Amino acid sequence: MSYLGNPCWYELGTPDLDAAAGFYGRILGWEVFDSGMKGWEYRLARSGEDLVAGLMPTAGQKGPPPPNWLIYFAADDCDKTVADIVAAGGKVLRGPADIPGTGRFAIAADPQGAVFGLLQPDMSQMSAADRARAEAGAGAFDQNKAGHGNWNELMSTDPQGAYAFYSGLFGWTRGEAMDMGAMGTYQLVRRKGIDIGAIMGLGDSPAPAWLPYFGVSGRVSSTVEAIAAAGGKVHHGPVEVPGPAWIAVAQDPQGAWFAVVGAAR
Repeated sequence: MSYLGNPCWYELGTPDLDAAAGFYGRILGWEVFDSGMKGWEYRLARSGEDLVAGLMPTAGQKGPPPPNWLIYFAADDCDKTVADIVAAGGKVLRGPADIPGTGRFAIAADPQGAVFGLLQPDMSQMSAADRARAEAGAGAFDQNKAGHGNWNELMSTDPQGAYAFYSGLFGWTRGEAMDMGAMGTYQLVRRKGIDIGAIMGLGDSPAPAWLPYFGVSGRVSSTVEAIAAAGGKVHHGPVEVPGPAWIAVAQDPQGAWFAVVGAAR
């Protein structure tokens, strides 16, 4: 059973864990709690019965980096995938290293500079049912559940080069290509026949980056109002996209970019 290339975890780096936990709890309905990891301040977010995201402080990290969301993709063999990244022109920023009870991870950047994570799950910690759910795309990434990762969008200075990199790395294939006029082509990408995200030009992004979309129930316009009321900023939307669905792109109060998607305006 292969997990390769499946979006499997979402991780927020933020300067204010308490404020971020309160914000996403209000907007996405997450229950956020301490992970219990000794010597490492790391919080987990749960939506329903599923763990969907991690929250960690940016303080103490090199830079420190600005608030950001990091998308992890599953690897069957983290070390081999890291070697493949380097061979394809990417860079390894951290790891590979073990997370006890979770698996083996690494953080990398594609040839254009967009940062993403790798996670090789620790199979000994997963039941047969959990393995089957993860293979089916359930877990942190589940397009049928609110509060979960729903879409993964890459903004790149070289969309064609980026597609070649990720398709070679994860075996993704092309889905529908949508003409966005002056903004170029919005190329959907598929894993095992399922559209999981898209690759596009840089657009308004100042640098190549992955943007996570989280599913919401009810009206996206209500979520937009809640984001503003909670101190976030909505930069785009609600706007209708093929599906049909409605989306909005925003920043949380600390500045991390994210997007939401729902079935109704």
